[in-house]
Amino acid sequence: MARKPAQKDATAFTPPPSPQREVRRAQVDISFDNQSLLGPLFGQFDANLVQVENRLGVFIAARGNELHIEGPEDSVARARDVLKAMYDKLAIGQDLDQGAIEALIAMSDEPTLDGIVDAEPKGPPIMIRTRRKTIVPRSAMQAVYMRSLVRDDIIFALGPAGTGKTYLAVAQAVSQLISGSVQRLILSRPAVEAGEKLGFLPGDMKEKVDPYLRPLYDALYDCMPPEQVERRLASGEIEIAPIAFMRGRTLADAFVILDEAQNTTREQMKMFLTRFGQNSRMVICGDPRQVDIPGGDGMSGLADAVGKLEGVEGFGTIRFTAADVVRHPIVGRIVEAYEGPSA
Repeated sequence: MARKPAQKDATAFTPPPSPQREVRRAQVDISFDNQSLLGPLFGQFDANLVQVENRLGVFIAARGNELHIEGPEDSVARARDVLKAMYDKLAIGQDLDQGAIEALIAMSDEPTLDGIVDAEPKGPPIMIRTRRKTIVPRSAMQAVYMRSLVRDDIIFALGPAGTGKTYLAVAQAVSQLISGSVQRLILSRPAVEAGEKLGFLPGDMKEKVDPYLRPLYDALYDCMPPEQVERRLASGEIEIAPIAFMRGRTLADAFVILDEAQNTTREQMKMFLTRFGQNSRMVICGDPRQVDIPGGDGMSGLADAVGKLEGVEGFGTIRFTAADVVRHPIVGRIVEAYEGPSA
């Protein structure tokens, strides 16, 4: 005997199917006046245009000094802004490489894109000038950080690797040293993560600590000619030393940078902060999630100092995230994977 069909429950509610969101498509043409900039704008074999196409999901066709962009409406608008920003960078003599384009693409989703790429709405361009290059922000948070570097006495720069925390601090320090607004540049970091136990390493003290300070040297050489770095190191204008060497000093007329600060103890951090002298600036860089000293972040001098001093007059706190990573895009995805909810 055939089974009767089940009776429909009159009290049950079946939600209507969700309507598919219609993706509005658009197309736009943009033109550029200076044809001599079209080569570096497009890139070799149009590599720069392909990068924008792949990242934003649009189609770009070059027609003389014009570009035709097609795709989803939001993506077309972002691509237009990115290409204009790329052209503007070239027009004022700035470099345009894969990293710079990636940064502009990342910033294209920010409402302050124009202010970051060109100039602040009611102020001069945001940049740091050194002997070797002019540095501009590559993320929205970098722009905030660069403003803090010229405004605040002591700055905490927190966040993952690759966000430019230390590099921008060194660049600003070099700029101020060259201009004469400070007399010394002092770069420091914990030499060995777990207690600075250097005795087992071969060589004299400089040979023991140099490997741990190499990222600071790299940033210096990127901002100054090597011969100037060596001359200023020899004269003492630039000093690179482990944090233990800061004890008992007063650091006046100096730009002082502490890197890898999450690996300081509370006592070390208090000692370092109290070295602050007249006409000085301190930048303290670190990633609170990467504490290597025994006891975890409960023992970190960086977390303790931020908790005590954030909001105090004269202090600035900048928090970077994986979205601010300005290295290869995959680095940002790696950081997100390790810092996700399940991490």
